[in-house]
Amino acid sequence: MPARALLLLLLAALAAAARGCALAPDPAGECQRPAAAQSASCVGLQLRTCSDGAYNHTTFPTPLEHRSREAVEASSEYILLSVLHHLLEGQCNPDLRLLGCAVLAPRCEGGRALRPCRHVCESLRAACQPAFDAIDMAWPYFLDCHRYFAREEEVCYDPLEKLRAGLEAEEALPSGLPPTFIRFAHHSYAQMVRVLKRTAARCAHVAKTYSIGRSFDGKELLVIEFSGRPGQHELMEPEVKLIGNIHGNEVAGREMLIYLAQYLCSEYLLGNPRIQRLVNTTRIHLLPSMNPDGYEVAAAEGASYNGWTSGRQNAQNLDLNRNFPDLTSEYYRLAETRGVRSDHIPIPQHYWWGKVAPETKAIMKWMRTIPFVLSASLHGGDLVVSYPFDFSKHPQEEKMFSPTPDEKMFKLLSRAYADVHPMMMDKSEHRCGGNFLKRGSIINGADWYSFTGGMSDFNYLHTNCFEITVELGCVKFPPEEALYPLWQHNKEPLLHFMEMVHRGIKGVVTDKFGKPVKNARILVKGIRHDITTAPDGDYWRLLPPGSHIVIAQAPGYSKVIKKVTIPARMKRAGRVDFILQPLGMGPKKFLQGLRRTGPGTHAPPGGANPRGAPAEPDLEPLGARRPPSAGGSKPWWWSYFSSLSPHRPRWLLRY
Repeated sequence: MPARALLLLLLAALAAAARGCALAPDPAGECQRPAAAQSASCVGLQLRTCSDGAYNHTTFPTPLEHRSREAVEASSEYILLSVLHHLLEGQCNPDLRLLGCAVLAPRCEGGRALRPCRHVCESLRAACQPAFDAIDMAWPYFLDCHRYFAREEEVCYDPLEKLRAGLEAEEALPSGLPPTFIRFAHHSYAQMVRVLKRTAARCAHVAKTYSIGRSFDGKELLVIEFSGRPGQHELMEPEVKLIGNIHGNEVAGREMLIYLAQYLCSEYLLGNPRIQRLVNTTRIHLLPSMNPDGYEVAAAEGASYNGWTSGRQNAQNLDLNRNFPDLTSEYYRLAETRGVRSDHIPIPQHYWWGKVAPETKAIMKWMRTIPFVLSASLHGGDLVVSYPFDFSKHPQEEKMFSPTPDEKMFKLLSRAYADVHPMMMDKSEHRCGGNFLKRGSIINGADWYSFTGGMSDFNYLHTNCFEITVELGCVKFPPEEALYPLWQHNKEPLLHFMEMVHRGIKGVVTDKFGKPVKNARILVKGIRHDITTAPDGDYWRLLPPGSHIVIAQAPGYSKVIKKVTIPARMKRAGRVDFILQPLGMGPKKFLQGLRRTGPGTHAPPGGANPRGAPAEPDLEPLGARRPPSAGGSKPWWWSYFSSLSPHRPRWLLRY
C-alpha cells in the first residue's frame, strides 16, 4: 500500500475514534482536565503504542481523565501518537511517542503515579518544534511541559531512559589488554555507540562524537570526528566523510569505520607522524552506520548470511541509496543548453511530496551544514570501486558509460583506493569481483548498472563534494573471523583515500578589503562543473595533475583568471587565492539590480536567477513534502480531522 494511502487511513481512524474533550475546553481551546492523583492503584500497561516504554504498570484515571484502557485507545490524543511519526516523516520518533505515553499512561510504582521530568519535555520541545511548525500543527496540549510534567526537585523520571539504556554504560575490556586494543568483532548498536564515545573520550583533544539525526526507529546516527580542533571548521582545512552501512545487511563498512576510529585515536596518541599529519590537517567525519534499523534485521539472521534483501532497507522499507533526489536527469537536461550552470542543482519541489526517509534527510542536512570536499560510501556485495554518474544518460540503457565532467579526477580517486587494496589487485581468476580485473577494479557506476536516487550523484550535483562507492567484498555479512583480514586489506586504502583530499588547489576568495566572499564560484576551463566558496571564503578544488585555467567570480565583482600548473607528484594542495574587485555600478544600475532580484522575481528552470548566478541550494522544510491542500487556509492534514463531532480537536490548529 502506498505510504500516502496508509497515512490517510491512519488519519481517518483518528478522525473516527476521537471523542473530543470530556470537559469544556479552556479559553485557549485546550481540553481542561485535572491532573491524576498521586496515590493510585497500579495495573498492567496494555497499550500497544506505549509497550516499549521504560515501565510496565500504569494507573487510572490518567492526567487527561481517561478512566480505562479503552477510553485511552479511543481518544484523539492516543491515536495522534500512533500517526505522529507518519505526519512528521519519522522526525523526533520515538521520543515524542514515549513522551506522550508518559502522560496518557502515567508510570505507576508502589501505589504512586510518577510524573515525567519537565526538563526532558522542554529539551524535546525545543528540538521538535520546527517539525510541527513545518506542517502547521500546534504543539499538542497534553505535552505542555509546565502542566503535565514535574520539576526534578518534585521527584520525577525520564520517560526516554530506555531509549538511551545500554548506550552510556561502559563495557570493560578483557583484563590485561591495553586501551589501544581493537576488538575485531561485530558490534551491536549499543556496542558501536560505546566504542565511538570511549574512543572520543580517549582522544578528546582531537576527537568528538555528535549526532546528525535519528533513524526511523529512533536510533542516533552517530558520527565521530577527528580534527586538530574538533567541532569547528578551520580555514582551508578540507572536510572528508566516510559512510558505512547505508544498506543494513552490508556490514563490513560499518565495522571498518569502527576500527578506523580506534586506529586513528591510538596511532595519534602513539605519535605516528602520518596519522598526526592527517588528523591535524584534515577534518575527518566517520558515520559507521547510516541504517542502524536495517542492521538489526540483518544481524538477527547472523553472520555469514549473504542475502540480498533482508535488512537492506530501512524501517520504512526504503532503499536509502535510491531515496535521494534524482538530480542526474536534470543535469542531462541542463547540459544540453549552453551558458546554463549544471552544478549545485536545487532539489525539485516534487521530491518532498514522496516518501523521504529521516536518514536521507539527516544526510542532506549534514551535507548542507559542512563544506565536504571528499566522501566514500562503503558497501558490500562485490569487490570494486565505482564512481559517478550512477544513472545512465539514456535511462533505457542499463549499462552505459556516463561520465561526469570530472571523469579524470574521479578515476584518480577510485584508483587511490583500488591500487593499494591487495585483493582488488589480485590477479586470481577465482577471486571475488574477478570480472573487474581488466578495468583495474574501478568502474563508472552507470557502466556497471544504472540506477537513480543514489547518494554519490547527489553529492556531486548538489554540493562541492566528490563521492565514490567502495564495494568491500562479495559477502555482505562476513563471519567474525573474516573481519581482521578485511581490516588489513582496507586500512591502507582508507588512509590513502582520505589523503587524496589534499590534491588540487585550495585558497581564499576575498574582496579588496579582505572580507571573505561567500558562495563565489570557482570555475576551471574545460570542466563544466563549478564549486563554491564556504562561508569563510575558503575553497578546495580537487584537480588532476596538469595545467588549468582557474576563474573566480561572484555577483557584483569582476572575475579573476589565473593559470595553475599541478605537478604529477604533488601531494599537497597548491595555494591559489583570489581578490575580487567590485564592479562599477551607478545609482540607476543599482536600482535595476534591486528590481531584478526583488521578491517578485522567479528563477528560470535550472536554478539560475535572471543574472546567471545560481539560486542558493535549499533543503526544503518538512512541510514541503506534501502538495498544498485545496482546503484553503487550513493545513493539508486538517480535512481528515474535520469530521469529528461534536468536538473537533482544534488544539491541533495553530490559529
